[in-house]
Amino acid sequence: MLTDTTPAAAGLDPRPIQDALTQIAGWEEPSGSSHPLYAGAVTLLGHDGHVVTREASGYSLRYADGAGTELPREQWIPTRDDTIFDMASVSKLFTSILVVQQVERGAIRLEEPVASYLPAFAAQGKGAITVRQLLTHTSGLKSWMPLYSAWPDKASRIQAVMDVAPTSPPGTTYLYSDLNLITLGALLERQTGQGLDQLVRERITTPLAMKDTGYNPDPSLKPWIAATEFQATPPRGMVWGEVHDENAWSLGGVAGHAGIFSTAQDMAVLAQTMLNGGTYAGHRILSADSVRKMTTNYNTAFPGSSHGLGFELDQRFYMGGLSSPSTAGHTGYTGTSIVIDSMSRSFAIVLSNRVHPSRSWGSNNPARRAAAQGLALALAVKPRHGATAWFGGSKDATTATLTTQPLPVPAKASVDFDVFVDTESSDPLTLESSTDGGTTWKAMPFTVRDGSSVAQVDGAIAQSGARRWLQAKADLPPGAQQLRWRYTTDATELGRGVYVDGVKVAGRAGSSWTVSGTPRPSRRRAGRRRADDGVCLPLGQPPFLDQPSVPSVSSIRTARPRRRASSRTARLGSGRS
Repeated sequence: MLTDTTPAAAGLDPRPIQDALTQIAGWEEPSGSSHPLYAGAVTLLGHDGHVVTREASGYSLRYADGAGTELPREQWIPTRDDTIFDMASVSKLFTSILVVQQVERGAIRLEEPVASYLPAFAAQGKGAITVRQLLTHTSGLKSWMPLYSAWPDKASRIQAVMDVAPTSPPGTTYLYSDLNLITLGALLERQTGQGLDQLVRERITTPLAMKDTGYNPDPSLKPWIAATEFQATPPRGMVWGEVHDENAWSLGGVAGHAGIFSTAQDMAVLAQTMLNGGTYAGHRILSADSVRKMTTNYNTAFPGSSHGLGFELDQRFYMGGLSSPSTAGHTGYTGTSIVIDSMSRSFAIVLSNRVHPSRSWGSNNPARRAAAQGLALALAVKPRHGATAWFGGSKDATTATLTTQPLPVPAKASVDFDVFVDTESSDPLTLESSTDGGTTWKAMPFTVRDGSSVAQVDGAIAQSGARRWLQAKADLPPGAQQLRWRYTTDATELGRGVYVDGVKVAGRAGSSWTVSGTPRPSRRRAGRRRADDGVCLPLGQPPFLDQPSVPSVSSIRTARPRRRASSRTARLGSGRS
């Protein structure tokens, strides 16, 4: 089971996490003429079976109307770390888990047409759409339709989804669609004879003891629930304690695409369950094989839209430096997100009420990225050699360089170095050479070895998901020159960055000079003829114009004890359905 500890006790650097929390709290207030990104937020970070950060900030209720009129200060409700949030589209994960559970039972086959289980869905040429295509958003269905306003009741709204015509043939395009999960919710209810709320409660939240998770929270819980949007159309006023999504609301609050309410702690349990291969505290809800299927990319034909069964994969716009081909997660329109990084056994959860009081006030993607990035940067990257390595930094729209002093490079020389690269494709590390004192620079092709695999690159490398030291080598032309490693980032989104270590320029017969350490001659056996001199600098001259550095782990704060809820006895899923 998850236990609370400090970042430092879990082997993490607490400073990037604290920086992220400061940013997240800062976005709760206006900046110049810009609106706040959200009124309040809860950030929960986990690593290796521990909750290492649990932070609440801002307010779960602050505004009176859609224009942003503030309530009297005494009516503001501070966000707590156990505040309940409308999870919006994160609800899709619960529906997807239920579908995969049915696959385990043999009741559903992923490649079977949906119409085999839900005959009404075959209308308008949808007979070939498979269950997997609904789960991976490759069905060809439109993204949304106004069920709440264009049809009069729940039955006609579900029928409208059954009757919708596809916009493209199945499997030919990726288009994220609420209709996919509404359909799967209807399929589950028809197949099992139970409501979706009952299925979630019996098959997910009760086994995992997620006591604050479910549909349609009891009205007595309203003070503990984050308010969402003031809606004029439909005329709902300040939506608080009911599902924000209009279509889910019109379906009675229970739908396959939206409607779940939850807390950061409960979502942490779900994240750890996935990291554990489908089990938590002795209760299994999925097989390990099902977890692998849910986090395997089925959308290789659609680059940038990686998707497992229900889970989004490798989406750097909210996963930040935790992003990798196997990193799974989802976002919710109300301002929620979950990121699960199996490579580091870590997760990042951000729950906010970003639509309070209006959806037009902006996106909370910066906060989602900040939380994931803070945790990513807190993960240790041990230098390949010695105590230090050069780190290129972690800021958008910057250039960092590691530049040598002028080097007298002999004939048939090469430079070897170790490199750790975890970046988006538009943030490359480039190796360059200059023969005119740094006025002009030329990219240097080099090879990269990863175990037994060797690849040739044209002078720049950008990759994600390896998260290990690679060995690089470049041949150098003879003559005086400087070498430079240049790391350039674009305006948004980062990985864990780049590190360079073990830089060594070597000539024939093994003569060498280790650039990243103290200049020293290479060892040679007595009496053996020296074919070429290694690269040498005057005694005491530093090898780099830029000084190598790497963050170290130190404790700068202790974990705040979790605040316990007041005597609220009603739990989610016990109210109306």
